[in-house]
Amino acid sequence: MTRERALPPVRDWPAADLPGTDFDPVLAALMREGPPQRVSLPDGEGWAWLVTRYEEVRRVTNDARFGRAAVADRQVTRLARHFVPARGAVGFLDPPEHTRLRRVMAPALSARGVERVRERARAAAGALVDGMLAQGPPADLTEAVLGPFPAAVATEVMGVPAADHDRVRAWTRLLLSRAHDGETSERARRELTDYLGDLIGLRSDSAGEDLASLLGAAVGRDEIGLEEAVSLAVLIQIGGAAVTDNAGQLCFLLLSRPELAERLRSEPGLRPSAVEELLRWIPHRNAVGLSRIALVDVEVGGVDIRAGEAVYVSYLAANRDPSVFPAPDTIDFTRDPRPHLSFGSGPHHCPGGMLSRLEVGVLLDTLLDRVPGLKLAVPPDQVPFKRGTLIRGPEALPVIW
Repeated sequence: MTRERALPPVRDWPAADLPGTDFDPVLAALMREGPPQRVSLPDGEGWAWLVTRYEEVRRVTNDARFGRAAVADRQVTRLARHFVPARGAVGFLDPPEHTRLRRVMAPALSARGVERVRERARAAAGALVDGMLAQGPPADLTEAVLGPFPAAVATEVMGVPAADHDRVRAWTRLLLSRAHDGETSERARRELTDYLGDLIGLRSDSAGEDLASLLGAAVGRDEIGLEEAVSLAVLIQIGGAAVTDNAGQLCFLLLSRPELAERLRSEPGLRPSAVEELLRWIPHRNAVGLSRIALVDVEVGGVDIRAGEAVYVSYLAANRDPSVFPAPDTIDFTRDPRPHLSFGSGPHHCPGGMLSRLEVGVLLDTLLDRVPGLKLAVPPDQVPFKRGTLIRGPEALPVIW
C-alpha cells in the first residue's frame, strides 16, 4: 500500500525575462527551500518536481530510474510549447539507443577532436575582429563577431569543404535568425539538411576525423541510419546559437565590470580557469530545460517521488550550491576545484561541451588581446537582452574602442 506523503505547495514559475545577468529570483527562493519542490511552468499541464541541490541534481541525471523517453507519453508542465517531445529525437532517448547515437559523434567532439580545429578557430575569430575594426566604431559585437563565429567553427568540425563554407554559414544564420519569416527559416533548414545528407552520404567509406566522415562511416557500417546521422549533424551545426548567447553574457559581464577584463589582460594565465568560473556563474538559460519521468518510486533529498511524476533539475541552481561552491554568487577566477554543471550531467550532458569551451576561450583571447580598448557604447542597463527565449543573451552588444 502506498504510504501518505506531505506535499509542498506548487509554486508558479513564470520564467519572466530578466535583465542582464540577474539571477532568477523565483529560482533563488526555491533553492533556499532546499529539498525538491513542486513547480508549475508557463506551458503544458500539471506540476513537476524541481531538484536544485548539486549532489541531488547529479544523482537524478545519472539514475536510470528517471527516463526521458517516457515524457512522450505524458502531458508535462514545461517552459515552452515547442518543448513537446518528438519521438526519436536524441534528447528524448534513453540508453542504449541514446548511447548508440552519441557514441558515433564522440571522437569529433572530444578534447582531442576539438583541439584539431583550434588554429582554424583562432583564424576565424581574428578575421571577424579584423572586419569589425575595419568598419570602425560603434559596432554590434554580437552581429560582427559572436554570431558568425560559432557557425564558422561548426563548419570546420563538420568537415565542410572550404568552397561550401559560405553557403553553410548562410543557411545557419537564416535558420537561427528571428529577423526572417518562418518560410525563409524552413527553406534554410531544408537546404542545410539536404546538403548535410549529401555530404554524409559521400563519406560512407571515409576514415576522416571530421564529424561528417564519422557519421558517414557509421551509416556505411549500418550502425545508424542516414536520417539519424543528418539530424545529429544539424544539431551540431546550429548548436552554436547557445555559444553566441553564452559568450554574449560573458562579454557583457566583462564589459560592465571592466576590472575583471583588466585582470585577465594583465594575468593571461588565469584565462582558462576564468572561462570555467564564468561558465559556472552566468545564468545561461531561463527556468529549466527538458524533464524526466520517474519510472519507479524514488526518494530524493528526503522527498518521495512517485512513479510517473515529472522531474526537472536546475543546473543553474546546482552551480550556486554553497556546499560545493563557497560564496557561490562571487566570481572567483582562482576558484578550485570548480566542477560546474553548465554542460549538464549524466548520459544527456551536452555533447558539444568541449567545443563550447574552446570557442569561448578563443573569443576571450582574441577580444582581450586584439581590442584592449573595447568598452560598452551604452550604459549596461541599456544593452538590449533577448525576450521570450529559452537561452539568455544580449540581442545586441553595442561597443566602441
